[in-house]
Amino acid sequence: MRLRPFAEDDLDVLDRFRTDPEVPGPFQWFGWADPEAWRRQWAEDRLLGGEQGKLLVVRGEERLGFVSWRRIDGGPVTHSFFWNIGIVLMPEARGRGAGAVAQRLLARYLFAHSPAARVEADTEVDNTAERRSLERAGFTQEGVLRRSFFRDGRWRDAVVYSILREELDGDSES
Repeated sequence: MRLRPFAEDDLDVLDRFRTDPEVPGPFQWFGWADPEAWRRQWAEDRLLGGEQGKLLVVRGEERLGFVSWRRIDGGPVTHSFFWNIGIVLMPEARGRGAGAVAQRLLARYLFAHSPAARVEADTEVDNTAERRSLERAGFTQEGVLRRSFFRDGRWRDAVVYSILREELDGDSES
């Protein structure tokens, strides 16, 4: 399994996540959104901007979903930043271990290409599959953010996870 940049003929994968509520699943459907937004972003920077990005998750030729990241600044005094990551897999790719591998690959990629000391992810408290995936990827649970997601008509709690640069040092798993 590997991560790779989106090509134009991959954009239909992104379209499915914006146009079919069944594809992202219950924890990633936040309502109808501009179906062309990601295509415009791809035309501008190929979904690889300096502050955020997306990579396709593939196994052989099979397109499993995508990972994303965005930069979070630590503040003006520390001049530090970290990455917040996410993943969305196609329904047929879920439950097969792809999420853990892809999130670990993304953390490794971000540490290799930036000085960030930390990568974090958050998910709804009730999303036990994603919580297990993050733990298998080596992330540590840090705490609960109360009422941090609004989805499907109500506020929901999230769990924050992180992995530090030194927790991946010497890691040869892929």
